[in-house]
Amino acid sequence: MRQLIIILFIFYCFDLLAQPVPAEDENIPFLMTFGNKAAKSWGDDDYSQTFFFLIPKEYTNPIFIRVFDPDCGGLVDEANGSWDTRMTYSVYGGEKCHSDEDAKGIDPVGNYRSGNLLATKSFAVNPRYDNKWYTFGPFNPTEGELDEKYGGFIFKMICEGVSGDDGNMYRYFVSTSQNENKRIEGANAFAYEYSFRMHNDPNEVSHIYPYIDQRTISVEQKNFDWDRDGIIRVVSVGRAGLPCKISGDNAWEQSQFKILEEEINTSLDFQFIKRKSPPVKNNNVVVSVKNQYGELLPFYTIPIGGVPKYKYSIGVKKKSK
Repeated sequence: MRQLIIILFIFYCFDLLAQPVPAEDENIPFLMTFGNKAAKSWGDDDYSQTFFFLIPKEYTNPIFIRVFDPDCGGLVDEANGSWDTRMTYSVYGGEKCHSDEDAKGIDPVGNYRSGNLLATKSFAVNPRYDNKWYTFGPFNPTEGELDEKYGGFIFKMICEGVSGDDGNMYRYFVSTSQNENKRIEGANAFAYEYSFRMHNDPNEVSHIYPYIDQRTISVEQKNFDWDRDGIIRVVSVGRAGLPCKISGDNAWEQSQFKILEEEINTSLDFQFIKRKSPPVKNNNVVVSVKNQYGELLPFYTIPIGGVPKYKYSIGVKKKSK
């Protein structure tokens, strides 16, 4: 009960607003999913990505889930020869939408499509949708799965590459409007595995923010196909910068570290810092974080408790006589 109270307190003490997914503080250009015929060396380990959207219980108006550049082809996406890729987006709600254990996994196996299918649509290369928004909905917030722990209703969006070998770069926005991106106060979005495109500019630093609850005493981070593109480090209220092991091309790497007492009930800041030379272009990476029980930790697009800042502690000692 104490943990539940803390989580709800953190959510409502901050003026949270739904935002683009990825969010501004994450500084990630696009989410990334490849067609299922692509070599994994392009940076996608399973051709599927799941995101969850949390709508506060108090919000009662219709919501819309918008997708930027849903097709695979044209200005934004990554070609692998000729455009031949089809992407499917599916929205789920209802019982077990999020609470089913398979839904919270990092692989598209078992009952990961749990819940009620509310809407689905497939996109191939199509100028009509290139660099534009497509809107799913309207949905009644109560069509999501009610979770009292999070204080609201949860919807699930699965993006899957069902054919082809090209790379799909896209974004989401949960909106009050069908035609505009209008924020929902108190809403948030999260994922248990993050597949995304890095900036090409080495001066841009990307971030993801896993939340550390009271049960977590150690974590294991895994990253795939980082291409040794610089460093990955962890910053928190108690760490100025802890380096993580980094993966090469088409490979996994992992590292573990203990959680400090001051990091409990805060977010960690995983920072992705590119190397300047030689440059790595069009780098895609997959990241997940587990606790000591093997449970995946959620990455919130709005970090719970705010973006963590290292708190310097300066000890003052009396001069010896």
